[in-house]
Amino acid sequence: MPHDDDHVPRRRARSVFVDITPLRESPAFAKLWTGTAVAQIGAQVTIVAVGLHVYALTESTLAVSFVALWALGPMILAGFVGGALADTYDRRRVALVTAIVAWVSISVMATIAFLDVSVTWPYYALAAVNAAAATILGATRGAILPRLLSPQLLPAAAALSGITMGLAITVGPAVAGVLVASVGFPWTYLLDAVLFTGAFLGILSLPTLTPDGPRRALGLDSVLESLRFLRHAPNVRATFVWDLIAMILGSPRVVFPAAGALVLGGGPITVGILTAAFAVGALLSGLFSGPLGAVRLQGRAVTLAVAAFGACTALFGVVLLGTGLIVGPGAPGEPVVPAIVLACIALAGTGAADNVSAVFRTTILQTAAPDDVRGRMQGLFYVVVAGGPRIGDLVAGGLATLIALWAPPLIGGILILGIMLVLVRTARGFMRYDAHAPTP
Repeated sequence: MPHDDDHVPRRRARSVFVDITPLRESPAFAKLWTGTAVAQIGAQVTIVAVGLHVYALTESTLAVSFVALWALGPMILAGFVGGALADTYDRRRVALVTAIVAWVSISVMATIAFLDVSVTWPYYALAAVNAAAATILGATRGAILPRLLSPQLLPAAAALSGITMGLAITVGPAVAGVLVASVGFPWTYLLDAVLFTGAFLGILSLPTLTPDGPRRALGLDSVLESLRFLRHAPNVRATFVWDLIAMILGSPRVVFPAAGALVLGGGPITVGILTAAFAVGALLSGLFSGPLGAVRLQGRAVTLAVAAFGACTALFGVVLLGTGLIVGPGAPGEPVVPAIVLACIALAGTGAADNVSAVFRTTILQTAAPDDVRGRMQGLFYVVVAGGPRIGDLVAGGLATLIALWAPPLIGGILILGIMLVLVRTARGFMRYDAHAPTP
């Protein structure tokens, strides 16, 4: 007959895995999470499909880059406006209206694809509308979660959200590639329109969620008020600054195509593997995120996670540098498999570290910001998420052009690691941030 002690290791082993308590404790969160997970896969399908479609129409990589460029401005504007909307009106209604706008944009894209529209501007415009609506929806959803869950469950909720995003980034592009090759672009867009209906599942089940505090008029003053709040909220502000440091200095994705062609070998296949490695790391860190809920010093945890992100980014740079020295100038004849494996391990580490950082940054933002300003803080979060990596792409492209392909990840990673080690010593307030007594 087994003793009680026999079950202790088993309970400890289970505690390592992601905490699904939020799904059990809040049926509203469970439905919202499930619907979002389904919709995110469809969103990743469309992101890849639009790029492939534009390239098929133009045979221009520059034209493909314009998809993101067209969307950047609307996404940033939507981050500010969407946050203000979420702090002014019933958040359930804001989420529902923006979900309808996103679904209509996807449906129209599928329709014009079926009609064989071959000019690119409608696809640019619809992708921008969809990205803006998704930004408002994401900001509103982030402001809703603290109303559905206790503060103690928010880290687990953030980890669950990280799993869905990692799964979407891993599965969505693969599904898009298979569908585009087998059934074409119109049916691929249509799949997203069908999957996106999952988003309505969670939103429709929500109760009325009017923001706390006096009702504010929507306008510039509302946005300026959120910026004034940020000036006097060092912990919330730090979550944005730390993320910007990581994304601006540690975004080497623009070197992936050249690395696959000139250093690691394997061409587009290697690029796909490198891209997937980051997502797989994020997904695995989410699956094994159980212990994160017990961390109290979340500011220190963010800083150490970003430092680990920098170290792994630098390791990717070392792989490129070492492989380049061994292989020599020019394209390698065959894929350099050991180097590709090491590069994937490094990038999986960056994905895992980035996800851990995101769990704690999201939790700090949701618990430390008062409810009446929470939507606008979530909107600013999306502005940072949208803008930081794109600035990072410019920095990485410049370094790669001026020095070499290994320079952006190696130099950027070392800088991130060094800055975080300094901040561990100097940013004492953020290092003392206590999840049991959250302060902005």
